[in-house]
Parts: sequence; structure tokens; C-alpha cells
Amino acid sequence: MSPPDATALSVSEVNRRARQLLESGLGEVWVEGELSGVSRPASGHVYFTLKDASAQLRCALFRNRARFVAAPMRDGDRVKVRGRVSLFEPRGDYQLIAEAVQAAGEGELLLALERLKQRLAAEGTFANARALPCPPRHLLVLTSPTGAAIRDVLAVLQARWPLARVTLIGVPVQGREAAPALIAALGLLNRQQALDPTRDVILITRGGGSLEDLWAFNDEHLARAIFHSRLPVMSAVGHEVDVTLSDLAADVRAPTPSAAAEMLVPDRRDLERRLLGLERQLMRCTQARLEREGQRLDHLRARLRHPGERLARQRQTLQALDARLHRALQARLTAERRHLAHVQRRFNACHPGRGIDRAAIRLSSAHSRLEQAMQRRLAQQHERLSGLARQLQAVSPLAVLGRGYAILQDAEGRVVRRAADTQPGQALTARLGEGRLQVEVKRRLKK
Repeated sequence: MSPPDATALSVSEVNRRARQLLESGLGEVWVEGELSGVSRPASGHVYFTLKDASAQLRCALFRNRARFVAAPMRDGDRVKVRGRVSLFEPRGDYQLIAEAVQAAGEGELLLALERLKQRLAAEGTFANARALPCPPRHLLVLTSPTGAAIRDVLAVLQARWPLARVTLIGVPVQGREAAPALIAALGLLNRQQALDPTRDVILITRGGGSLEDLWAFNDEHLARAIFHSRLPVMSAVGHEVDVTLSDLAADVRAPTPSAAAEMLVPDRRDLERRLLGLERQLMRCTQARLEREGQRLDHLRARLRHPGERLARQRQTLQALDARLHRALQARLTAERRHLAHVQRRFNACHPGRGIDRAAIRLSSAHSRLEQAMQRRLAQQHERLSGLARQLQAVSPLAVLGRGYAILQDAEGRVVRRAADTQPGQALTARLGEGRLQVEVKRRLKK
């Protein structure tokens, strides 16, 4: 038998390499089988075996994951386990490190959940997309007061934005009473909004777990309550791969509670860096402005003269203007005097008295001519009137009547021109040169 190789691996090295190969080769898997040998020591961890008809696999569910398993784990139950295939190096045990345990019948639940999701989407329950204020004035957190989610949220808020005002509303986040409690809390917060208008964001959150652990957040009535909330709602339930109906109905979804806190508030360190940058920029701008104003001040100082020099120049200018004004007044006064003398001469030449005398003579002459013209005009018109009267008298019917003729008229006032137009006994009126006569026809005479 040949001697052992000097480069032989230790047992620890072999187990370590085997563990690395298992974890990197298989990664996270789902395994379905029957529970066997379920053990719960005082440490809080759960150890069990998954088996089927021809094989078995040892599993370990550590305490931080075991508390999220709602249903009791009993020998003989058929389950699905999500976990990582690994190896326990001290003993060389090949095992599955479990992350979640679900009943094997959850496929029907998932199918029903998918149908409900499609129905709510068709109704528009997932249409909320209101923007959340950043940072909120008053954040309302609905979660378990003892869960890891609230600790994660508060830790991130403290690190990023210590000024955040947070109110915790403790509610169960697992089990049958979780969904009704969340719905009641949402209704109460919306009704109390008028009492404190600074309340502007609701965060619904919890840590990760199995499908059963998160099932309360797939409640149809809770999804509708989130959709109808007047206050904007952010949902952060489970891990990144977990998406519940509450996440879809909320205005904003965060993959984890810590991520929700990061999305809700800015990082004060980023703001500090930005403020420092702005401060440096302000200092540079201020220094540049001071340098420019200093140069401008030097330029103005160079242009500045003693006030006495300017007063002397102004005094000389004032004296010159005063002399110009005096000369201008004298010249204007002389010109106005010459103009007044010229106007006086013209006025004397055109004295009104002379014009009145000439006008009186012209008026007297015109009056005499008017009197003569009126006398001649009256004589001419009188003579013409006499001639017209004679002509009118010659053709007037009254003149004919004055020569002995008469005009006969019947009872209707018609003029009787022929004897044939009358009847014996007919009454007629005879108009004479002076007066009228009432006559009666006795008989008609022949020519």
C-alpha cells in the first residue's frame, strides 16, 4: 500500500468544500414531502425529516424562521418546504436549511388568490397611485408592536431622518383577527383625519413569512379598505418576492419594511452633503461678488473728486446763468417797449371815433335812399293791385248777377241750367246780385 499523499485534505476542508458545492449548485429550492421526527428543543429551532416512498432528507428550521410558521407541524403532515441545501460541517450531515413551511394544499389557495386578484384588478382596486409626501409630516404605522418590522422601520427612520414623527397603531398581522383589525384601524384613522390634518401617510407593514403567515394581507375587504382610504397608503409586507393584495391596492409598495422607511424619508446625510455643497458654492459666489464690488469701488474712488471743486464749478455756472438771464430780461423788455409803441401808433391811426362818424354819414344816406325806394315800391304795388281788381271784377260771377242775372239751384244745391231739368211744383233757390229768393216752378215754357 502506497504512503499517504502529503497534500491530502483534512476532514474539515472536505466538508467545507462539500457545503460550498451544495449551496452554490442547488441554491434555494422547494421540496415537498411528509413530516417525520419533528423535534422542538428549548433553543426554539425545529428539526424534522422530509420523506417520500424511497428517500428522506433531514431539515433544520431555525428559530427566527420558525416563529413565522402559523400552522403546527405534526408528524405525517404533507408540506412544502422552501430552503437551501447545505451541510453541517461538524458532523458532516447533509441537510436542508428551511426558510418557510407551507401545507401542500396551498396550490388551491394560490389559484383562488389569483382569481381574486384578477377580479379586483378588473374593478380598478389596484389603480391607486397617489404621490406620498417626502418626508411625511406625521407617519401612521399599522403593524405588530412587537415584530421586527417596526424595529426595522424605526431604525431606518432614526438613521435617515430623526425628525420624523411616527405613531404606531398596534394591530395583529397574522391569523384570522389580523384583517378585521387592519380594516378597523384604517377606518378609524380616516375618520380622525380632520382632528389632526398633519397625518398624511399610512404605512402597513410586517416581516416575511410563509403564505399562511401573510394570508391576512390577501383579504379582499382589506384590499378594498386600502383602495378607499382618503389617506395615502404604503404597503410593505414580507420580502421582495412576496406580493400581496394589500401591496397591489396601496398607492405605493415597498419590498421590505426597511425599504419602506427609506422611500418615505430622505437621507439626512445626503441633505447634509448637499447643504455643504451649496454652502461652498455660496462662499465662492460671495467671494467673487466681493472681489467684483471691490474693483468697482476702486474705480469709483478713482473717479471721485473733492466736493469743493464741484461746488466751485457749480458756482461759476450759476453766475454765468445769472448774467445771461439779466441780459435776456433787458433785451426782452426793450423789444416789448418797441412793440408797444408800434401798436400805439396803429391804434391812434385807427381811432374808433373816426369810424363812427363815417358810419353815421353812410347810415343817414342809406336811410334816405330806403325811404324813397319804399315810396316808389308802394306806388307801383298800389297801381298793380287796382288793375288786378278791375280784371277780377270783369270776370266775377257776382258782377254778372249785378247786371240782373240770377243763378237757380235745386234742393241739393245743384245749378239748374236747363228748363228740362225742372218739374212743375219743384222748389228752387234763385241767387241774385244781392240776396236769394225761394221760387216754385209753375210750368215749363217752350222756346
